[in-house]
Amino acid sequence: MKSKFVIILTIILYSKTLLAQVGIGTTTPMATLEINGDLKINTTTFETDEQVIRDSILVISQDGIVNRTKATNILNASLPTMVKASMSGGGNILHVILLGAPETIKYDTETIDNNNEFDTTTHTFTAKQDGIYAVNAQIKISSLISVSTNFGIGIYKNGVLIAEEEYLNVHTGAFSVSSPIRKVSTVIDLVTGDEITFKLSSSIASVDLLGNQTESFFTIYQLR
Repeated sequence: MKSKFVIILTIILYSKTLLAQVGIGTTTPMATLEINGDLKINTTTFETDEQVIRDSILVISQDGIVNRTKATNILNASLPTMVKASMSGGGNILHVILLGAPETIKYDTETIDNNNEFDTTTHTFTAKQDGIYAVNAQIKISSLISVSTNFGIGIYKNGVLIAEEEYLNVHTGAFSVSSPIRKVSTVIDLVTGDEITFKLSSSIASVDLLGNQTESFFTIYQLR
């Protein structure tokens, strides 16, 4: 009977040891094995299985825990922002200017958006990472507008105008003597959460923009 008790006690103590947390360089381990210091591995096996290579990369989280992730997740997280968008359809896209206030341009079709940062419903770009960005935009006014009017395009950061091209579109009789195109570009510093929008300004109440992707579009590219 005594020997059975010893065996049971040994099993219980051994089980607790297996479930215990081990610390190297720390007396309060927060994981099954916690190392407070350098880790050196002298020999490794070269992995040739492509599936393992794609799906079994180890990364260290902000709290120091080692986790597994996919190689594509690492690549996507480190890719610079690239966005290009235009308008759906190739016809005239009406933009109404209320009380002279610039109107958000209806870029609603993406060609490229590798980090999913542009919302085609709100027509707003929201930065997901800090960096320096090159921003370019262009619009082309419809030939149906036959009056002289100011019109232009502006780049707005968090609702504040930071770059603009605007000048008078001159008509003489049935002919326009000014370029129907306005384009603007700038380089700006963005932090995560900053928003970029593009707005149309005009001295008349409504403007038709040509929606073809070669005529009205914008691009955003992260430089670093």
